[in-house]
Parts: sequence; structure tokens; C-alpha cells
Amino acid sequence: MHTRTVFASDATCRTQMQLARRGTVSPEMNRVAEREHLSPQLVRDEVARGRMIIPANVHHQALDPMAIGLKARVKINANIGNSPTTSSLQEEVGKLGLAERWGADTVMDLSTGKRIDETRQAILDAAAVPIGTVPIYQAMEGLRHAEELTAELLLETIERQARQGVDYMTIHAGVLLEHLPLCQHRVTGIVSRGGGLLARWMVHHRRENPLFEHFDDVLEICRAHDVSLSLGDGLRPGSIADASDAAQFAELDTLGELTQRAWARDVQVMVEGPGHVPLDQLEMNVRRQQEVCHEAPFYTLGPLVTDVAPGYDHITSAIGAAIVGWHGTSMLCYVTPKEHLGLPNAEDVKQGLIAYRIAAHAADLARGDRRAAQWDRKLSKARFDFDWREQFALSLDPETAQAMHDETLGDDYFKSAEFCSMCGPKFCPMHNFKDVDWDEIRAVVEERRSRRAAA
Repeated sequence: MHTRTVFASDATCRTQMQLARRGTVSPEMNRVAEREHLSPQLVRDEVARGRMIIPANVHHQALDPMAIGLKARVKINANIGNSPTTSSLQEEVGKLGLAERWGADTVMDLSTGKRIDETRQAILDAAAVPIGTVPIYQAMEGLRHAEELTAELLLETIERQARQGVDYMTIHAGVLLEHLPLCQHRVTGIVSRGGGLLARWMVHHRRENPLFEHFDDVLEICRAHDVSLSLGDGLRPGSIADASDAAQFAELDTLGELTQRAWARDVQVMVEGPGHVPLDQLEMNVRRQQEVCHEAPFYTLGPLVTDVAPGYDHITSAIGAAIVGWHGTSMLCYVTPKEHLGLPNAEDVKQGLIAYRIAAHAADLARGDRRAAQWDRKLSKARFDFDWREQFALSLDPETAQAMHDETLGDDYFKSAEFCSMCGPKFCPMHNFKDVDWDEIRAVVEERRSRRAAA
């Protein structure tokens, strides 16, 4: 198991971007190179350029460093966290373990309930993957209304979470007062919790977004602890009807400007994206983000390609996720079957992650990843050889694959037979294919060619 050596302190912290720009290959970059099968120098150059980030807060000692970017495999984030009405510290730590088991590359703690600091500390102490947060959620703790928020409270919360060891934070600094009228005629208005809170604050106080006005202070905190910024899409579309509208793209333009400001302070950045987007607009959304945000890693929620499947949104969103991953999205935020309906439980976490591992792997295949192609080839060979054990071992969910195979085949003989219960021995095409005498077939084909030539 990888053990990270934490060598920086508040006073001596050098962000991964700053180290890379000075020509240094950090231990974290070496670990990423090892995990991604890339050269350490390529990792360093991509981090220096801003096309790759390594979320690695200097205080997160249990972290096994990973990377998000175009040269890396497509990554998956899982959201966990308690709410004011349900869940406990033990349940959230349990969800972390499940998320890591089922393949989450990062985990966001979106707790809005009680014991937030204690819950997060327990998660950080146990997490080998980077942990992300949305600080405005905790800043609302103890307040009755969004109007009571202050810039000082927001910055204090960001600082406290940074000192705890949070690796990346969603900051909705791109939602501006001038953008709000663009949302007036939307079908679903503002669906981002953070974006909605800040919009309400701006309307009440008739002032600009405090996170935008104090963005330099946010950067100072991130730079001091090497916290990566995840620039939040507070005006993302929450329905197909609102996709790719003026509000979404006005905020995206601002996020492009904020990306450059962060890079000027050696702070790592990724940019969040929609949301709900129909199939025909997915490629355009990725290409527009890459252009406007200077190829900073794109991190999308889904996108969901239709609104009509509550209870199955892990499927509607995995379709969109595979396509945007193919076109250049670097990390996919999973969606569970319970999206729009309630707080996910352990089984929902599993279902969401399996759907997104399929989507990410499909995107890796489309992007030409050799390891992804080798994995498929190995499983296909095991399938053709009727090597059931190898098929199960290579599958994303071995237990489910084996249970489905075995449930209609009670006898041990049939469980190892060269056919499954779908076709049986008589109709199994692969079994029949193996019985073909290829020398005889070639002779027959050659004879037929000769006859046609003679005629």
C-alpha cells in the first residue's frame, strides 16, 4: 500500500504547480507517473501547463496521489455526506469505504447536517483518495438564511477546511450579479445549491458575489495548503430545456478568467460543467469549455441526456458521461439512481459508481488508452475460452457477474460447462465456431473460386 510522505508545512508549502513550473518532479508527480504509466517529466509538464492537476493538500497524510487531466485516465468522483435529516458519521465513513472499493478516484464530502468537522476529519483520516468539499455548505451551519452569510465567514470556513486537509474545493466564484437576469425564464431556474445561496445573497444585498470579490483571498488560502480549486458551475442547467443557454455560458466565460488568475498564483484548477445536456450538444460543450478555460481539466456532473427517468438517472447520466469523457472531460461526477429523489444509501453509491466506471472505461477506449483495450481483450479471450473464473475476475463487479451466471445453473457441471443458460450447448455460437475445420473451409472456398473462374 502506498504511503505518502508529507514534507511541506504552512510556511514552506510549494504547490504542485509551483514545483512543476520550477522544473521539480515531486514525489506526488512520481506516484502519478507510476499509476498512469506516464513519464514523470510529462506529468510535471502537464501540471505546469495547467492541463493536469494533482489534488494533494499537504495535510492529507493518508492520500495516495492521483491526477486529473487529458493525459490521464478518465476519473470518477463519488459524492457522500450527511444531511440535516439523515445519515451519521459512521455511515459516511462506511460510504467512503464503499466508494473506494467500487472505484471512486475522488470523493466529495457534501455534509450539511450535524458534526460536519468531526465527520470530515474521520473521512480524511481514512481516505486514500482526494477529498473535496463545497465550503459554503458548512458556512451555512447555524445560519437561518443565506442573507446572513459574510465574506469573513466564507473565508474562515475555507481556511478551516484547508487546514483539515481537504484536497479540492468547489468555489462558486463565477456566479455574478449581472448573470442572474439571464436565468429569469429558465424552466428550472438555478439548481446548484451553492449558486442558489449566493444568488439569494446578491439579490438581497444588491452586491457582487463575495467569493468573486475576495477571490484573491481564496487563492492565498489555497496556495498556502496546496488546495486545488474546482471552479463551480453555479448556473449549470438543471433541465434539458435550459441546456447551453446564455446564463451557463456567461458564467463559463467568467470561470475562464478566474482560471488564469489562479494559475498566476500557482493554484491548481479544474472547471465544473453541466448538468443536463442533450446528446447533440455534448461535444460542443466540452470543446467550448476547453477553449474558454484554456484546457484546464473539465469536471462534469453527468451530464444527464434526458429528464424523464427519475430512479434511473445513473443510466441517463452515464450515457452523457461516456460521450463527454470521449471528447475531453477529465473527471466525471457520478449520479446515483436516487438523484433528484433523496440522499443515496450504500447500494445507490455502488450502482452509481459501477455505471460511471463503465462510462469512464468506454471513454478511455475511445481515447485510445492501451490499458483499457488490453483489459477488454483479456476478458473477451476468457469469454471465448469459457474461462468463467477469469471472466468474473476481470469484470467490474465480479460478485454480481458470478451470481447472475450461477443463479440458473444449480449443478456444478453446468457452472463449468462451455455454454451458458442463454444459448445452451446446441445454439452457443462460440462453441459451434470452435468445431469448424478451417482447413476444410479454406479448401471449399478455393474450389468455389476455381469454378467461378472457369465459368
